[in-house]
Amino acid sequence: METAEARLKRMRMRSWRRGTKEMDLVLGPFADARLADLTEAELLAYDALLAENDQDLMAWILGQASAPDALAPLLSRIAAFAETRLAREK
Repeated sequence: METAEARLKRMRMRSWRRGTKEMDLVLGPFADARLADLTEAELLAYDALLAENDQDLMAWILGQASAPDALAPLLSRIAAFAETRLAREK
């Protein structure tokens, strides 16, 4: 059985080691900053999100395609986090 700590560590690692650098830079910082604060339902959704391919994730986050209903609220939070983070770096 995976401990809560091991689960978060695995999810953070998968967030930073995606197929594309762009998704690494979107999901990695979100995971570092927010993963520990997610509810159990949100963690389950995030785990499902990690199984998706990067091209779909990027289209959903950028609003170029409709996200699955189960992932849409979390993807909105991730997109808002990334947008705020990028705005601060300018």
